[in-house]
Amino acid sequence: MPAPYPYGETVVRLRRGPSPGRDPRGQPIPGTVAEHPVPGCVVTPRSASPAVGGAEQQARDTVIVGYTVYAPAGSDWRTTDQVRIRGEVCEITGEPGDWGRSPFTGTRGPVQFAADRVTG
Repeated sequence: MPAPYPYGETVVRLRRGPSPGRDPRGQPIPGTVAEHPVPGCVVTPRSASPAVGGAEQQARDTVIVGYTVYAPAGSDWRTTDQVRIRGEVCEITGEPGDWGRSPFTGTRGPVQFAADRVTG
């Protein structure tokens, strides 16, 4: 089956596995991270600025805070995953949303999620 977005880009899902145990202070040891490339994603920038042309935007630059990702239908994403987009590691913000099936075409829509840049 061809990719739904043949000119989309590959986003890498970073998912941490189960903890292998606890450290001497009783804290869980992080599990290993598995990388899974997901081709055919549409990635768009998201900004923190007010709406374009609004009074609040006078003399301000748009600040990009992350991305909106439209991943292929049926792809598996969790709020606990991280993603690598264009070399930047981002956190998934909120619950990924499955667009479900179109009542007009019967085809499945994308899985959409917000990805915010990791800082600090």
